[in-house]
Amino acid sequence: MNIAEQAQHAYAPKTSALKTGRSAEHHLFSEVTCRLRNAAKQQASNFPAFAEAVHANRAVWTHLASQVADDENALSEDLRARIFYLAEFTSFHSRKVLKGEADVAPLVEINTAMMRGLAAKGGH
Repeated sequence: MNIAEQAQHAYAPKTSALKTGRSAEHHLFSEVTCRLRNAAKQQASNFPAFAEAVHANRAVWTHLASQVADDENALSEDLRARIFYLAEFTSFHSRKVLKGEADVAPLVEINTAMMRGLAAKGGH
């Protein structure tokens, strides 16, 4: 399953009581963040893997942006706007990272903050 399919799966309605939506989102962010960290360590020696990790992260955020842009989304309008802004920043910053103009650390920090937020809500 590729990262886009994982993102869709994470936001799809759950039929199993084993994982809540929040825990699935937390797990997805955890996986993509781990990929980013690991790929960043080998960025110079394996740029294709690094680029794929950055792209996978951007795919998660793009999907998240589409979810919070939906009027049917149950999150508050303010929270949806903040998440959408983070998705835009992630896309912009990812382009700079891939051009070698910026560090991947802010992307990891944003994902880590999202995981903390998801965990704080009792979802993980």
